[in-house]
Amino acid sequence: MKHWQPAGTVYGCLLNFQREWDLWAPRMAQDPHKGPPRAPVLYVKSANTFNPGGSLLLQDGVKEVDIGATLGLVMGTDGMPDSVVLLNDWSVPHESYYRPPVKFRCRDGYLGCGSPAVPWASLDLPSLSIMVQLNGQKVQTVHLSDLVRPVERLLADVGEFMSLQAGDVLMLGTDVLANGQRPRAHAGDTVCLTVPGFAPWVQTVQGEAL
Repeated sequence: MKHWQPAGTVYGCLLNFQREWDLWAPRMAQDPHKGPPRAPVLYVKSANTFNPGGSLLLQDGVKEVDIGATLGLVMGTDGMPDSVVLLNDWSVPHESYYRPPVKFRCRDGYLGCGSPAVPWASLDLPSLSIMVQLNGQKVQTVHLSDLVRPVERLLADVGEFMSLQAGDVLMLGTDVLANGQRPRAHAGDTVCLTVPGFAPWVQTVQGEAL
């Protein structure tokens, strides 16, 4: 099986699941923001993060990583999605999801990819859920019906301030657990993501060699 990886820029989207939005809502009026975001809050996953392989290597003293199960919309030549991919937006645990430092999200290998893309026209995205398994045990189910900005609105809102090019990927966001955290993995763990209609995505976590 040929491993898929991005051909353009990959954009992540913060605060796009209702549970996390609701958890942050009481603090959105505080300084320095003074109100909820009016447009999608985006960040970039740089090319060094692309990891179509079977493992993630923890380096520089990182002991645990957040699992970020998501789907990515792959843009066609008309600037609209022509396919969808299953991704793991790994990150180092951190508190601020308004302005996440690059060092937490853009480390080498921190975008798990590789599963074949699925044609956009064949999917009913709001009906889909991503099951997250850690060492064979289910730890999370991500329901795309819980998006703050459903796909069509997200595309329209992003299109108001930037153009997406052919090959670019727009991730829909990652959800949190009831405690406000994402599922976490450590060295030796195996993560499996499954979505109906997609090939399973599996990756192991390796610790830094001593």
